[in-house]
Amino acid sequence: MQEVTSTRVKTGDYETYFYRTGIGNNEAILFIHGSGPGATAWSNWQYALPFFKERGFDCIAPDLIGFGMSEHPSSPPKGIRSWMRLWVDQLKDLLDELEVKNVHLVGNSLGGAVALHLLAEAPDRIDRVVLMGSAGAPFRLTPELDRVWGFYEDPSAEAMAQIIRWFAYDESFIKDNLDSISKMRFEAAMNPAVRRSYEAMFPPLRQRIVDDLVLPSATLCRIQQQVLLVHGLNDPIVPVETSYYFAKHLPWVKMMIYGQCSHWTQVEYRESFHSLLLHFFHNEI
Repeated sequence: MQEVTSTRVKTGDYETYFYRTGIGNNEAILFIHGSGPGATAWSNWQYALPFFKERGFDCIAPDLIGFGMSEHPSSPPKGIRSWMRLWVDQLKDLLDELEVKNVHLVGNSLGGAVALHLLAEAPDRIDRVVLMGSAGAPFRLTPELDRVWGFYEDPSAEAMAQIIRWFAYDESFIKDNLDSISKMRFEAAMNPAVRRSYEAMFPPLRQRIVDDLVLPSATLCRIQQQVLLVHGLNDPIVPVETSYYFAKHLPWVKMMIYGQCSHWTQVEYRESFHSLLLHFFHNEI
């Protein structure tokens, strides 16, 4: 059985660290992680990668520049639009380096906004798209997201544990693993390079960051790919209204809302989430 491997590759001016499994399979999926402190591709997609490899997909999951073990700019960009430019270029360069011509996209939270910007810029390289609890639509910054992005204003293991609790609707679901998850994420977040990048990405006032991630409706209405929207009804980080906004402005869209679910659909409803995406990629829904 092929294992999930990880390695580095040069993408433009920066090195990208990425996970991959299913090399040689006909269809490829590019998984794009979210923005929580200590977030990495592995923390978001550790369950999805082996599942989709076994179903015949070439699975690629990079750490975005400024996250995890990808390179951290010594002089970080100012403003989320400058970071977005880095990320879109990074992902295009990664696909070029791996000689992958076309991919499905799965974007979580911030990764959903990145997926949409990549789709708008390189539509000929994208097949189907899944947006899970996605940013990129207009909404009022929630107190929880303000704390997530402002983690370093008062960083602590306790604050990290509270953030992890917000990601799940039912805390008992992660009770046995809360300490280990929080410890792993806190240790990753306290890497000085990770902290430098994160503080540059998400300075106050953070409503502007939400606004700068928004794609104009004139861009959304021209997207011709099939898009699946997945959202937790009780998401306190990125409210479910964002998915309804996308549903109104994207021409070819399907939507699945999970009740009693927060921001971690891919964890809280893992089996259902994987099955849903599989049917979508096979054009069965």
